[in-house]
Amino acid sequence: MLRSLRVRNFALIEELEVEFGEGLNILTGETGAGKSILLGSIQTVLGAKASKELIRNGAESAYVEAIFEQCGEAVAKELAAQELSIEDGSVTISRKLTAAGKSISRINGETVNAATVKAVAALLLEIHGQQEHHSLLNREKHLELLDRYAGERLARQKEKTAMLYAKYRRSRAELLQAEEDSTNKNRDCSYLEFAAKEIAEAAYKEGELEELEQCFQKLSHTKLLTEGVAAALSATADGSEETADSLLSTAVRSLSKISMYDTEAEELLGRVEEAAALLSEFNRSAAAYLESLTDSEEEYVRVSERLDLLNRLKSKYGKTMEEVLAYGCECEEKLARYADFDAYLEKLRKECALTKQKLEEECGKLSGLRKKASVELTEQIKRALSELNFLEVRFEIRFERTDYGANGFDAAEFYIATNPGEEMKPLIKVASGGELSRIMLALKSVFADRDEIPTLIFDEIDTGISGRTAQMVSEKMAVISVDRQLLCITHLPQIAAMADTHFFIEKTTDGVKTVTRLEKLSCEASVEELARMLGGAEITGAVLENAREMKQLAAAKKKNGKS
Repeated sequence: MLRSLRVRNFALIEELEVEFGEGLNILTGETGAGKSILLGSIQTVLGAKASKELIRNGAESAYVEAIFEQCGEAVAKELAAQELSIEDGSVTISRKLTAAGKSISRINGETVNAATVKAVAALLLEIHGQQEHHSLLNREKHLELLDRYAGERLARQKEKTAMLYAKYRRSRAELLQAEEDSTNKNRDCSYLEFAAKEIAEAAYKEGELEELEQCFQKLSHTKLLTEGVAAALSATADGSEETADSLLSTAVRSLSKISMYDTEAEELLGRVEEAAALLSEFNRSAAAYLESLTDSEEEYVRVSERLDLLNRLKSKYGKTMEEVLAYGCECEEKLARYADFDAYLEKLRKECALTKQKLEEECGKLSGLRKKASVELTEQIKRALSELNFLEVRFEIRFERTDYGANGFDAAEFYIATNPGEEMKPLIKVASGGELSRIMLALKSVFADRDEIPTLIFDEIDTGISGRTAQMVSEKMAVISVDRQLLCITHLPQIAAMADTHFFIEKTTDGVKTVTRLEKLSCEASVEELARMLGGAEITGAVLENAREMKQLAAAKKKNGKS
């Protein structure tokens, strides 16, 4: 449950810290007092899109922190999957917005991205506002709700169906490709035979291309190489007195005469002898290399032609010779298939037909589970709707067969008639804004035992309702709040009277700045707020008494509901 919320410099909120209670938390206040801002701060900390415009004027940053307690096993598993820790079942989510446009989110002190926040938040809290109510007008949402209600058995069947559908798609794609290939068989065979033969005749050996390129580099610069090596030998071993070989020999003779008189001189002799030996080895190697540098036009032509052939193959069949060879193998495999193509095509047709048959069976099982669940769901929704003052309401879920998909072949749509004598029509064509709010509440009450989300927020649940309907909505919310925490923003005293914890939101100004503040009301202050909601600007004793009686009746209703 959402234990506390801390907000700083967010829109009109300068500094706010509130602790929510268990059960039904009600937030009331005048229009424009900042109730939507408070809800916006919760949405922001839980990963909704936010901009620097939300930062209070004059502030450098905005900060929102939400602390959740009594978090369940699903939350712990999600945190573990994200390599985040949890202590004593508590989760702290925070977000900071800066004037520079940066956004920093943390879970239990660890910096995380928005996707991680949303994944964790989805298990902690669910917000129902006008946007969520209007999602009921999306027909695809109806099937999703039905599947949620049907539970684990249907979920397993959906997974099985989705896997089989993926197999069917692959099988059908392979068959369509083969059928297309069959029309181009003769043309393709000619090309494949030519490509396979050309690649095979090249008889490429691993590493050959690199060796050829090195050889070509050498043959292309034979003259420069000859001149360079010859110049080096001229400097080291051409027989003149000024060459390195001759000078080293002189050094060896000089040091040999004195090496016997001192150990350091002997060491110097050893070093110069090593240098002379190395130079002698160099001269032999350089002479041999120079002798090998023959300007062979025939070899140059051979290497050039071989390189041209291999590069031509790369330009046609792959970026590397490895890709060229792989393409050659692919051509040979296709040719092998074409050799008995009719049998191959027939095999694919049988496999595709068999997969389609199995898919039809699994989709049928999935549809059967849905239709069975829809009977129970329909009755529960009708009962919940009647408890929300939909008198003599009729409701049903209609199915229509569609093309195969990962979700089976069902399309489902909610049909409803809210008044006696009316014909059943799709929900999208019947429900008003107030009716949608109540239908969403009815659904939530039906799903209460199946959903594990511990905290629900209802915004504008009272749109378009009053009187007896408002009373019935308040009683339904009290029932839902027995097993989970509810936060509700409302303008109706019937709903506010049901509060386990009542908060008052107001906007104040000193002429320089405007701030929104939140106050937790005592029992008597809650009665006074109910009186304001009932009587408007002038609160008489009769209105106060009416408010007190409304609070007492609400308490009795809740007590009876729990017993």
